[in-house]
Amino acid sequence: MKLQRTTRIGILIHCVLSLLYLCTSSPTASPLCDKGLTVEVPYMTSNVEEIEGKSFDYIIIGGGASGCPLAATLSQKFSVLVIERGGSPYNNPTILERNEFGYSLVETNKHTSVAQKFISLDGVENYRGRVLGGSTAINSGFYSRASSEFVKKMRWDEKMVKQAFEWVEKRLVFEPEILSSWQSVVLEGLLEAGVLPFNGYSLEHVEGTKLSGSIFDVSGKRHTSADLLAGGNLKNIVVLLNATVSKIFFQHDAGDQPRAKGVKFIKSTDNTKKSYKVYLKKADNSSTLSSEVILSAGALSSPQILMLSGIGPSKHLQNFNISVVANLKSVGNKMQDNPAISLLVDSKPKSRIPDTPQVTGITDSYKIILESIIVPISTNLTRVSIAGKLAFPASTGKLELKNKDPRDNPLVKFNYLLEDEDMEFCVKIHQLVEQVSMSDSVSVYLGNERNRFQKLGKEESKEYCKKNVSTFYHFHGGCTIGEVVDEEYRVFGVKGLRVMDGSTLVESPGTNPMATLMMLGRYQGLKILEKRMGSSSN
Repeated sequence: MKLQRTTRIGILIHCVLSLLYLCTSSPTASPLCDKGLTVEVPYMTSNVEEIEGKSFDYIIIGGGASGCPLAATLSQKFSVLVIERGGSPYNNPTILERNEFGYSLVETNKHTSVAQKFISLDGVENYRGRVLGGSTAINSGFYSRASSEFVKKMRWDEKMVKQAFEWVEKRLVFEPEILSSWQSVVLEGLLEAGVLPFNGYSLEHVEGTKLSGSIFDVSGKRHTSADLLAGGNLKNIVVLLNATVSKIFFQHDAGDQPRAKGVKFIKSTDNTKKSYKVYLKKADNSSTLSSEVILSAGALSSPQILMLSGIGPSKHLQNFNISVVANLKSVGNKMQDNPAISLLVDSKPKSRIPDTPQVTGITDSYKIILESIIVPISTNLTRVSIAGKLAFPASTGKLELKNKDPRDNPLVKFNYLLEDEDMEFCVKIHQLVEQVSMSDSVSVYLGNERNRFQKLGKEESKEYCKKNVSTFYHFHGGCTIGEVVDEEYRVFGVKGLRVMDGSTLVESPGTNPMATLMMLGRYQGLKILEKRMGSSSN
């Protein structure tokens, strides 16, 4: 469907006016004019000796998208230790400044960079966050809620989910004051390609073209999930930075399941691997509701730490001389990533500054999502691409240990496009991305001829997909709900241990998962408090 130019201009004017209205009227987003916003933080230290031997009600492994809101929520009533393998996001311009978006992916190293690169066994390059705030500190900042269908499928309380989303959004989600010129062009290109209707600004996951929230405020500052810690009782939170958990250790009582007793950790930069311990507080009564370790380390680290702790497929663990605590064969299974296809659309990349997505196109019954970014690939070169992802792939893979060093990436294979239906969708994505890239608006803006891209046939698109499949950085699985954890995220076969992050997802929430994972930390934290406090009052 081709829109008349006057219609497209009219839509853009409506869009800008809508954004200006929403800037002053939205009940859920943070105030846009609050440029001087300062964030209170809990006590943070990298001194492992200071923390060694202490006891807490909850030990949360990983201060990322789910871990920080979870810690804030539990701290309302209990003491919480957050163990984060990276450092603080504050005062780091490659994290905080929108115009430096993407540079953290360029400057990586083995043990200390805020982004940790890994290459899956599929040969696809990928990244994960290694900093307080997790991947919310390195991603493109695009914020969109999970669909209502996804919430129902997860059997979550819809009212509580909405309240949890709003709790997150009040603290770190911002409405775009005005679109960047490139994002305006992409919006027009999506509409030209028939990704309709135009939904204006919305935090909801709706089909068509829309603008969504961002964790970058209008002054260009990033707000990560670390900011959510300020929503808790700061006196009850301690954050241990630059410490990597090597294993969870258990108490074994005769005739009962092993119960988590504490965790062992090392300094993230210490090659001597000298270990330290921290403990859970002992239960004050015989109730089964007591202190817990909660893994929120992400889709790679959470299954990795379970395996290093003796929870996983027994044969695989024995290959590494790891004593088996619980023979959970599904740990590391159903690893999944959303395959992506992108086209590089700019022949003069040096002239572009980094740009994060504010516009998205959602089509084909929510199965295809399109966005565009300008990202640096070196200190003086940027890449302008329009990309599409398959939101619900059928192909799944597996994660296994590479060695016993918790700082190293485990081995993971996602099996991109292994299933025929995924390849069929990849062809559709490629052809739709081509349409947007060849639209009048994109071509005119970039100074390209409309026929710069040669339209490929189905078989040629298949070959393109095979050679060029990449990632949208939305990988998940490895500790899936129903197989590794129950509906309350408790690990099967042991007590006092939960997993609460993207590793538990059987499928993606469709849209960018950041919003859903931050909501999950708040939502499940409230559920834990509700059950524990209810039990103590009986």
